[in-house]
Amino acid sequence: MSELVTGDAVVLGLRTAKLPSRALALAIDLVVVGTVFVLVSIALALATATLDDAAVAAVTVATFLLVLVGAPIAVETLSHGRSLGKLVCGLRVVRDDGGPIRFRHALVRGAMGVVEILATLGVIASIASLVSVRGRRIGDVFAGTLVVRERVPAGRAAAVPPPPPWLVGRFAGLDLSAVPDDLWLAVRQYLTRMHQLDGGVGRAMAERLAGELAARTGVPAPRDVPPAAFLAAVVNERQARDARRSSTVAPGVVGGPVVAKPQAGMPDVAGVYGPVGAGAEAPWGAGFAAAPVTHPAPVTSAPRAQVAPAGASGGAAAPEVDSAPPSATGFAPPA
Repeated sequence: MSELVTGDAVVLGLRTAKLPSRALALAIDLVVVGTVFVLVSIALALATATLDDAAVAAVTVATFLLVLVGAPIAVETLSHGRSLGKLVCGLRVVRDDGGPIRFRHALVRGAMGVVEILATLGVIASIASLVSVRGRRIGDVFAGTLVVRERVPAGRAAAVPPPPPWLVGRFAGLDLSAVPDDLWLAVRQYLTRMHQLDGGVGRAMAERLAGELAARTGVPAPRDVPPAAFLAAVVNERQARDARRSSTVAPGVVGGPVVAKPQAGMPDVAGVYGPVGAGAEAPWGAGFAAAPVTHPAPVTSAPRAQVAPAGASGGAAAPEVDSAPPSATGFAPPA
């Protein structure tokens, strides 16, 4: 696994693609593009049968540039680095810092691909990919790009540490619809690797991400909450909403926030964010006193309704049936 490090010293868990997977993706792309080129050439040959040789040569060159060079560039630009072959093989072209590519990156890759792929039948690209530590061909070197694997084993994915218990459900009213996916990805990557960063770098990164997240939601981050804990709580809130949308909730049952429990292999909350309690020092800022744990008010059960069984006389004592709604656990009771 080749780890990419951004300018903010955040390690991105991206696995670079090697020659076999890249060769398979390229073969699929060449078959598709070659088929389209042959069909378009036949159609143009029939349409330009009455033209002279110079006009036919100009049409042939234009077809070559548009189909074999322009089409792959357009596809990579519009799909942000995913051609048909890369989509099948689970690959994507990204920048050196892990961001999505733009037109200039795809243009440089396509222009160099004419020489190292089309003109030499992929020999130069194969040699460059074998020599490179990260499997890059010459076009990737000049464009500043990298081909990475998007599909990784589920067991190797790093788990996001849970937020402190006193922050669970605190940001239930935030509007998260305007937060882009790349910001969610950056926050997740920071949370899963914040213990690997230098203290000063980690605090600066957390403050910047918290500021961007607050700007997207329209609500400033609370000053009494450290940036790292704020990010973890907002991510937990998003996971809670996704879980409620994907699950079927019975009528009358209100879903609650996801309970902050460490996953398998993860340390407890105190091991990630420091002990929870007055005067406890947290790793994101010296001297921070974590907010005290507050307990919700006890839920009073609703009055019990008197339900008379069928056929009972008016003077008979009716059994008591508890009509109080179930507690807000987020899960439907068994039938």
